[in-house]
Amino acid sequence: MSAQLRPQAAAQARLVLLGTGTVGSAFVSRYQALRQRQLTLPSLHVVANSRIALACGDAPEAMLSRARDADRQGEAPAHHEEVGRLQAGDIVVDATASEDVAAEHAHWLARGIHVVTANKLGNGTTLARARQIGGIVAAGNARYGDAATVGAGLPLLSSIRALVAGGDRIHAIEGVLSGSLAWLFHRFDGSQPFSACVREAAAAGYTEPDPRIDLSGEDVRRKLLILARAAGVALEAEQVAVESLVPSALAALPAAQVDAALAQLDAPLAGHLLSAREQDLSLCFIARLDGHGASVGLRALPADHPLAGGRGTDNRVAIHSDRYREQPLLIQGPGAGAEVTAAALLDDVLGIANR
Repeated sequence: MSAQLRPQAAAQARLVLLGTGTVGSAFVSRYQALRQRQLTLPSLHVVANSRIALACGDAPEAMLSRARDADRQGEAPAHHEEVGRLQAGDIVVDATASEDVAAEHAHWLARGIHVVTANKLGNGTTLARARQIGGIVAAGNARYGDAATVGAGLPLLSSIRALVAGGDRIHAIEGVLSGSLAWLFHRFDGSQPFSACVREAAAAGYTEPDPRIDLSGEDVRRKLLILARAAGVALEAEQVAVESLVPSALAALPAAQVDAALAQLDAPLAGHLLSAREQDLSLCFIARLDGHGASVGLRALPADHPLAGGRGTDNRVAIHSDRYREQPLLIQGPGAGAEVTAAALLDDVLGIANR
């Protein structure tokens, strides 16, 4: 009797982590913890940033340290060569906030390489880029894990996509979409200047490296664009009206001078707080999309408003639709922090690996 033919085992997918900052470090720590629990994960092949790419071996934490301390090497970002070696079925994890990296998402997907990202510059910038990514994913070449881009893995995108896929019509989305701004306005009670609260948030890792990205509303704009597009609304960035908290003089400064000039925030925010308290209202930084348009800015809300009940870094989002016409679907949970963001990235990696 002839021997039975057996299908050749598929090669294990390789994982390349781009980004060695707080989220990248938290990703590696959680990856190691899950491996110790015997979860099946792709092999962590390379850790890279713009300066250096390092093979992980058995000690990825040591590689992170080396990568963070590395000097700039060469003209091209160091990850280019390593990602160029990947094959269809491998996975790139983008834990950066880099435009250059986000610009490559569609190219990698077209090669059959899965992309898992916390970087909002893929689906959260131009509509053309978002459509290109969506079109490649719809063709079935590769998967795009973006749960970490909004709400640090809260079931926001998955809920909106499931509602749309089920035939529901979404009429409005409104919410506190920034964990850092949620924390700031929960913390800011007038007992200390607003700038002191910003420094606390930055030290805790809640803000972007340049806190003006959060305070300007730009980070929230990107998140609202991602949610809108998931809901089927073809929204361009310039269609979102944004009210920045950053005075023009502070906005014009180089990044290295921002911390010393944060006191420029104090008088305007003290005025907003006083005005809200005189009306027995609370300050919240709100994004809203409805039939009248899209906006991002500071609002003073009554205590019983659906979006006023969060605490800490909570994101709190209300979805109004045909199904949730009388009472919105409310989703709430931690929306900032390296650990929850890293967990969301790994959830998407596991979803792809176990598909």
